[in-house]
Amino acid sequence: MDRLDAMRLFTRIVELGSFTAAADDRNLPRATVTHTIKRLETRLGTQLLRRTTRRVHATQDGEAYYSHCIRLLAEMDAVEADFREATVQPRGRLRIDVPVQMARLWLIPALPAFFARYPSLELDIGTSDRFVDLLREGVDCVLRVGKLPDSGLVGRRVGTIEQLTVASATYVRKQGLPQTLADLEKGHYAVNWSSPTTHRSEPLEFMVGRKRREVSMPGHVTVSSVEAYLACCEAGLGVAQFPRYRAAEGLANGTLRQILPATPPPSLPVTVLYPPHRQMPARLRAFVDWLVEIMAKQF
Repeated sequence: MDRLDAMRLFTRIVELGSFTAAADDRNLPRATVTHTIKRLETRLGTQLLRRTTRRVHATQDGEAYYSHCIRLLAEMDAVEADFREATVQPRGRLRIDVPVQMARLWLIPALPAFFARYPSLELDIGTSDRFVDLLREGVDCVLRVGKLPDSGLVGRRVGTIEQLTVASATYVRKQGLPQTLADLEKGHYAVNWSSPTTHRSEPLEFMVGRKRREVSMPGHVTVSSVEAYLACCEAGLGVAQFPRYRAAEGLANGTLRQILPATPPPSLPVTVLYPPHRQMPARLRAFVDWLVEIMAKQF
């Protein structure tokens, strides 16, 4: 293995925190990975990695070497990209992560057209709403809905989604249908949502004209999973707020009722996130541009 390949392997070990994960990512035998790092440490005359029972961490020298590797490899990739012809078809494998319902409703049905345009690309699709550490998990990009924490990633807005306030038909029969926000604050319950990143329960939000108003309500349950949030609402445990596409089926079959349509929740941004690149890989650029294209048709 030449020095550049050894440097790429070392950076993947640091990012993934595992020799085994890096071996799988680079499609190499575990023994080859171990041998390569030993030779690299011998050549440099220092220990780069510290192994524990659960994870591999970079030493102080390893962190410094990692920074140099990232810079040098990015420059090398940029030089090579400058010499590639623009007409070359993007090729290779991309790991992406998309919310389950968005994948089912919009992304996957559009994939035949994507592969017709880019036959040399492959997609490894994860479906989740959780926080994904792109660098450490080896994911190229994620599609996310809603406000996003500052992560150092590059974000590209692809649209906005209308939200609704809803409750189950069973809940409305029992608690009544509120006509105003004041009604909602008297004698009603919410399915409380706890952010997976901040672990704090978040209030319901409403747009009163152009002003945003927060309403904190008591609740019997607090959840941090989108599927659990919907299930609790459908079970009659309280009022909840969803993107329209998540509530559409329940509204159509009558199991959910819309509440306070005159003061809807604020719309949610839809963003594709990916790591910063001095020279963005052609396969990632092609996918992001296509994602913006198909999402623009939905919103």
